[in-house]
Amino acid sequence: MPDLKISLITVSFNAESTIERCIQSVLAQSFKNVEYIIIDGSSTDNTLQIIHKYQQDIQILISEPDKGIYDAMNKGIKMASGDVIGILNADDIFAYDGVLSDIALLFNKQKCDIVSADLNYVDQQGKVIRKWKSGEYEQGMFNWGWMPPHPTFYCKKELFQQFGFYSLEYGTAGDYELMLRFMHNTPINACYLNKIIINMKTGGISNKSFSNRVKGLLFDLKAMRNNGIKAPVIRLLFKPIRKISQYF
Repeated sequence: MPDLKISLITVSFNAESTIERCIQSVLAQSFKNVEYIIIDGSSTDNTLQIIHKYQQDIQILISEPDKGIYDAMNKGIKMASGDVIGILNADDIFAYDGVLSDIALLFNKQKCDIVSADLNYVDQQGKVIRKWKSGEYEQGMFNWGWMPPHPTFYCKKELFQQFGFYSLEYGTAGDYELMLRFMHNTPINACYLNKIIINMKTGGISNKSFSNRVKGLLFDLKAMRNNGIKAPVIRLLFKPIRKISQYF
């Protein structure tokens, strides 16, 4: 696939404080066969004004109400024309300018269906406070609480056509459920890029309160049960345990 094309989707809503750095990190990439798609949820702040400054470098821009982040992602995926789909959140940035080049090279060289990598969690000042190093994937690892960082998850578009899009039934675990569906019971070629490729802002909605964390765990449990995880109630405990190493 020498002319591999990556469709990169950013979902935004009232992201005026972060969207410009996100867009700039995309435009700084050395890999240029990129279709950049921004799906905005009818922002009411200055997000759209900032996006319009870069409109000549954005292939698809839509601003309209949606049913949440995964609905917006699905809109972008359905409009994408690339061979590979990736997501860059509006408050995240690429860690270096060659990220998409490295991803494309791995897809071509190892005939990957999926590529994932590592990321840094950063605070509002950009200081690294956690590192998520996922490592190589082996079949069955989801049974032990493993999952790749979703912002580093790139896959062939045909997988969405084969296995479906993000489900809106799993709340904040919509990305986890999709990765389970694509990888856990499927003989796909999942490749690992041993690099930190994303600087991700902390403070996601699932961690904003204790009740949100409980809801998130329940959505995780539902995703596990519906995707063949063994003894899901017990296995659910492994996910937070795995996170401890991210602080060291």
